[in-house]
Amino acid sequence: MPLRDHFRPPLDDVASWEGFHGQWPANIVKQLRQLLPAGYVAAPRVHLGSQVEIDVAAYEKDDVGSVGATRSGDGRVATAVWAPAAPTVAVEAPLPDFDEYEVRVYDAKRGHRLVAAIEIVSPRNKDRPESRNAFVGKCAALLQQGVAVSIVDLVTVRHFNLYAELMTFIGQSDPTLGDPPPPIYAASCRWTVKDKRPLFEAWSHHLAIGQPLPTLPLWLSPTRVVPLDLEPGYEQACHDLWLT
Repeated sequence: MPLRDHFRPPLDDVASWEGFHGQWPANIVKQLRQLLPAGYVAAPRVHLGSQVEIDVAAYEKDDVGSVGATRSGDGRVATAVWAPAAPTVAVEAPLPDFDEYEVRVYDAKRGHRLVAAIEIVSPRNKDRPESRNAFVGKCAALLQQGVAVSIVDLVTVRHFNLYAELMTFIGQSDPTLGDPPPPIYAASCRWTVKDKRPLFEAWSHHLAIGQPLPTLPLWLSPTRVVPLDLEPGYEQACHDLWLT
């Protein structure tokens, strides 16, 4: 079935892209349940923006800055308070909102170790340099920990390719991307070892509205892989949300 544009009419008049992005990971998990070998489990993960609150009252109750104590002449203990110098930088800097729409795959037999992550890109991941840097940094960190990473980007309203930026971040390039790289795409990446040499491998696909979605390799270990067919979960999410 063809890929739809979820960010423009008529589809975004029927259901928001947020609803679709929230539904798709759950359907991928259902699909993977039929594919994953024994001992592997998958779970959806959706986190919207930065939700950080500072408990000021808790800080006020603490004796922050106490470094020692001295005894006064009447025997009472007085606390010595240390005050830091003025900060070298103090600027208003809101935390970037970082969306996460993903599926995580774990090896339950090895201490619930994370082995693969499927990242579904949102518009907020692409809208500002700091958001793009956060997404790319997260993917690079996962890869360096031996986690296979798949990136699926259907966002037609932001013309940035985060997979291309990831390749640049690790000092590599994908000659199949073209110039400029496509704004919508799907890719799987992993770091592995062959002949005692570290090797970075990637499988990338250009996406196009009206065309079917590809099948990506989902690596569970250096030698174990299952096919991640993006089409069934995508179509089921569209069906669930009345998107024809």
